Amino acid sequence: QVQLVESGGGLVQPGGSLRLSCAASGYIFRFNAMGWYRQAPGKERELVATIISGGSTNYVDSVKGRFTIFRDTARNTVNLQMRSLKPEDTAVYYCNDRDMGYWGQGTQVTVSS
Repeated sequence: QVQLVESGGGLVQPGGSLRLSCAASGYIFRFNAMGWYRQAPGKERELVATIISGGSTNYVDSVKGRFTIFRDTARNTVNLQMRSLKPEDTAVYYCNDRDMGYWGQGTQVTVSS
């Protein structure tokens, strides 16, 4: 019954890469504004990246140049490509449909040596 499902998290060493994917269940979000958030234990949830229907993207300063948010319209997914990962990126990552207000269950990303 979930509306969004995240996948792709895991354990990676500093400097490594991961690609997160957010897939819709039961609807198409092709034209919707979407976002990726993250929350570390004991920390506030923060907005990491957004993409709007026109294709414009925005990123929090700490991930600029390292993360890329993009749509795969054929697969009805929104993805977050993460490169040059740092321990500070460790968090649970959530996707969000900013037009419908839907959230996924989250996927854990751990960056550690």
